[in-house]
Amino acid sequence: MERPDYGDPTISTTNTSGRTALREAAASALNAAGTPGLSPDIANPMRSWSFGATKLLLKMGLRSGGQSLNDTATQLNNDATNAQMACAAAGTHA
Repeated sequence: MERPDYGDPTISTTNTSGRTALREAAASALNAAGTPGLSPDIANPMRSWSFGATKLLLKMGLRSGGQSLNDTATQLNNDATNAQMACAAAGTHA
């Protein structure tokens, strides 16, 4: 797998924008998971997603790539699905 050229201003800017959005989303998910009275069935997948987003953020910041980055993104997607399913089972929306 070819590594991105981080010397390219477009790639560098996109990477920075992506990390910023991911950092904000991870903080929001972790904050929401701490809502008083929120069922652990919903809160736990949200915390897991936040942790996974933080891992992905670090890997992006270190400019790692390849399968490790893909595996982290896949787990992040799985955590998002689990949180959505928990919300649906509780009769609410994600």
